[in-house]
Amino acid sequence: MIGLFITFEGPDGSGKTTQIELLTGYLKEKGREVVTVIEPGGTKLGKKIRHILLDKENTGMAPTTETLLFQASRAELVSKVISPALKSGSIVICDRFFDSTIVYQGIARGLGKEKIIDMSLWATGGLVPDLTFLLSLDVNRGEERISDSLRDRDRIEMEEERFKQKICDGYLELAEEFKDRIIPIDAGQEIKAVFNIIRGKVDRELKRR
Repeated sequence: MIGLFITFEGPDGSGKTTQIELLTGYLKEKGREVVTVIEPGGTKLGKKIRHILLDKENTGMAPTTETLLFQASRAELVSKVISPALKSGSIVICDRFFDSTIVYQGIARGLGKEKIIDMSLWATGGLVPDLTFLLSLDVNRGEERISDSLRDRDRIEMEEERFKQKICDGYLELAEEFKDRIIPIDAGQEIKAVFNIIRGKVDRELKRR
């Protein structure tokens, strides 16, 4: 039995972590095996790459370098964790996947969307999420949420507002292009309202299978 691969995308402050926790708890209550992972990270090597990518001391990293590091972490995560879990029939929930790289590096950093798509599919061995929930949020609202959390911003969260607007626009562009997979949700709603949408979509996908 092949499992279900679900990813969550969206700008910083959109509430991905909260919704992933809610969905994980819901599915486990239903008796499903659930594996949750985060990008970049999820493996011993991936955690080291994550530290490099998010470290504020690495401000000014070349976009190509940044992209290759993300893809290296992703290739390791798919090989060591995601693919084995899916083959065992588990539901895998990933906090970000290659859509982030397409938007952040391909669109916002200007490296080219199609080039990053090709590179991402090579890194994942062709693995594509079954469902992607895009938590869409206004840039200013996202900034407010990050500030309210009182945590230190990482290297990417410290980017300028223009870059973050490109990210929001890029995600909507992807959602329009991949309507069969990406489900955009207004993350400005109440947490419960957002989760009800996610739960309904996941329940329908599980029944379909």
